[in-house]
Amino acid sequence: MNGTAQPFAWPVRVYYEDTDVGRVVYYANYLKYMERARTEWLRALGFDMSALAREHCCHFVAQRAEIDYLRPARLDDQLVATVALKRAGHARLVLEQDVLKDGQRLAGGRVTLACITTDTWLPTPMPAALKDTLEKLA
Repeated sequence: MNGTAQPFAWPVRVYYEDTDVGRVVYYANYLKYMERARTEWLRALGFDMSALAREHCCHFVAQRAEIDYLRPARLDDQLVATVALKRAGHARLVLEQDVLKDGQRLAGGRVTLACITTDTWLPTPMPAALKDTLEKLA
């Protein structure tokens, strides 16, 4: 499945806690911004992370992240973290994600998520309703 829909966008403000001594965003925090966007993307699709765990005994974990850091974000910057579905398998999602400032790409890459059970932490198929929703995005 290849996603072609407009990316989901989530606003992010850079706080002091996100920065290093130079008031530049610490590189690992871009992954946090992307995580927030993924969580809100799923919520916007009608799938709350707590409900997935409670009702379907599954959750998503990051399996792989490939990130390019292109430009720095700084204290008080207003950013946008985006999510675009690239592929959805039975138990895996591949997403393209970017962090933008004023439409300019600061960081971005590809994140692969695995759907796992809440008890054994082994791969499990995504709930059918989520899979159906993702198929409609293609």
